Amino acid sequence: MENEKLESMENAEVSETEEKEDAVCENCSQKSKERSGKEYRDMINRLSRIEGQVRGIKGMVEKNAYCTDILVQVAAVNAALNSFNRVLLAEHIKTCVTQDIKDGKEETVDELVQTLKKLMK
Repeated sequence: MENEKLESMENAEVSETEEKEDAVCENCSQKSKERSGKEYRDMINRLSRIEGQVRGIKGMVEKNAYCTDILVQVAAVNAALNSFNRVLLAEHIKTCVTQDIKDGKEETVDELVQTLKKLMK
C-alpha cells in the first residue's frame, strides 16, 4: 500500500514537472516574424558585435583594467543595444504593427504602448 502511494506521488510530481515545462510564460509572445535574409543577417551581425564587446569588457575585468576604461566600454555596449532596439522597433512598427492595424487588430497598439513603457524604464 505504501509503495502504491509513493508511486502515485512520484507520478504526480513527474506529471507536474512536465506540465511546468510545457507551460508557456504568460508574458512571452507566441507570435513570430519571418525576416528577410538581409534583415536577419544585419540583426545577427549587430548582436555578434555587441557580444564581442561584452566579452571584451569581461576580459578587461579579468585583467583588472581601470574602472573608467571599463565604464566607457559599458557605455558603448549600452549605446549599441539602444541602437539595436531603435532599428528593431522601427522595423516592427513599419511591418508588424502596420499590418495588424490594417487587419483590424487594434490590440496591437496596446501591445506597442506596453513595449514602449518597458523600453523607457
